[in-house]
Amino acid sequence: MLKAIHYINQFFGQIGGEDKADYRPSFHTELVGCSNILNSLLSEIEITHTIICGDNYVNEHTEEALSEIIGWLEKEEFDFFFAGPAFMAGRYGSGCGLICKAVANHFNVPVITSMNEENPGVELFKKDIYIFKGGRKATFMKQDAEKMALFADKIARKEVLAPAVEEGYFGRGIRHQYFPKPSIPAHDRLFSMLMKKLKGESFQTELPIPEPDIVPIASAVKDITKARIALVTSGGIVPKENPDRIQSASATIWGEYNVSQLDRLPAGDFVTIHAGYDSEAANADPNRVLPLDALKYLVKEEKIGSVNDYYFATVGTGTTQKEASRMALEIVEKLKEQAVDAVVLVTT
Repeated sequence: MLKAIHYINQFFGQIGGEDKADYRPSFHTELVGCSNILNSLLSEIEITHTIICGDNYVNEHTEEALSEIIGWLEKEEFDFFFAGPAFMAGRYGSGCGLICKAVANHFNVPVITSMNEENPGVELFKKDIYIFKGGRKATFMKQDAEKMALFADKIARKEVLAPAVEEGYFGRGIRHQYFPKPSIPAHDRLFSMLMKKLKGESFQTELPIPEPDIVPIASAVKDITKARIALVTSGGIVPKENPDRIQSASATIWGEYNVSQLDRLPAGDFVTIHAGYDSEAANADPNRVLPLDALKYLVKEEKIGSVNDYYFATVGTGTTQKEASRMALEIVEKLKEQAVDAVVLVTT
């Protein structure tokens, strides 16, 4: 039986939530949390150890975390390495990607993880490792783990692997020569695709080209000392009643709030509703996330012209790219109406 090791974060490792996000790596000979689920789905491989590390620690102390994990792995025997599933959790996805890439480079073993398409870890690491297309939240745990397990067992049995689109992972940009049987000349394949396109039928190109999502760089502000500056945040800073009922995660709503009579956001009157980071520091001083005090100071120093009367807020954690784009376009229209010259976009 081949051996594998599984990496999970502090939440799925049953250490704690955001309060334990700085948890240093720990190594367990007994299976912890969802390692048991993944292990039960494997037929050719046995997971022998679980590694747990806090999301903040692996992303903020990457060199130390990777050094400690790689050093520990060098003493163990394993044939596969798993991480996650990470769903839409951005820091978890980034942590899985960082560790999987390091393990793949150092040990040259198959590394497999799973993330939702909206997880930033996909774009960062899909060319380096196998990242399976996963669900948005932990209710998809079993389905996502099954995809990882089936693929790993297929590798263990030394079966021929199908293209990424058939196996279910994000394409890595690796092209292989393929000789179809029976052989079909390129011009016949091309003509067949052309006819399907003309008839409005579905077809699969042999050279997919992703559409670039490129935002052009804005022109520089001509005179910052006369500019009206607006604040926009995905850090969830809102009046304490949360009057617009913005969701604490997977947001679809944004809010607009008047701060024209304030030099800073008073603690207690403004709070964060964001579910993706520890709220203690932000609630103690909401200006840490939305720096109204700093901009008002710059106005007094005549470094900038003015601060917009309104700021705009939503929550970034779990929010899909589609919803984020829609909300951004809606906020932009408001910024234009209010004759804003530049925006300070602040997050966490």
